[in-house]
Amino acid sequence: MLKKITIAIAVIIVVIFAVAAAAVFLTRTEVSAEREVVINKPRNEVFAYVKQVKNQNEWAIWNKRDPGMKQETAGTDGTVGFISRWESTNPEVGSGEQEIKRIVEGERIETELRFKAPFESKADAYLITEPVGAEQTRVRWGFRTEMPRPMNLMLLFMDLEQAIGKDYEEGLANLKQILERP
Repeated sequence: MLKKITIAIAVIIVVIFAVAAAAVFLTRTEVSAEREVVINKPRNEVFAYVKQVKNQNEWAIWNKRDPGMKQETAGTDGTVGFISRWESTNPEVGSGEQEIKRIVEGERIETELRFKAPFESKADAYLITEPVGAEQTRVRWGFRTEMPRPMNLMLLFMDLEQAIGKDYEEGLANLKQILERP
């Protein structure tokens, strides 16, 4: 009888590990989000503002979550190689840095986000400006990252695209409000 119980427990454990392993390999690893807003200002004005990473302190939502976070910069803002670092004890803000990796003048700025806390990860982010008319500009803000296995199992229980998308929507609404002020 004891032998049968031991075998049954061993089979259950093997099945649990097999299901967990299958879930790790069947669950996606890529996470991305993109949101957009139309701003009633010419493209050159909008791009000049969003190109300056420091301006994110005014419109992105993370400064509002921790206005006392420590920040430092290196390089010339609005140019490739500029780095903005932040450190916060608020887990919604965490710690990390953002580096400008590529600029297509008047059109696109690409950055790399390197998060240090609450966990280490990297993400590629971008801001794209597109003319809608002479006095209107569409701004698209997005990111893409990979969740390493087995961390990707978190994607079964939380919708990062929706969570980050909500933050991006709020940030873009702030950006619109700032840039459309008379």
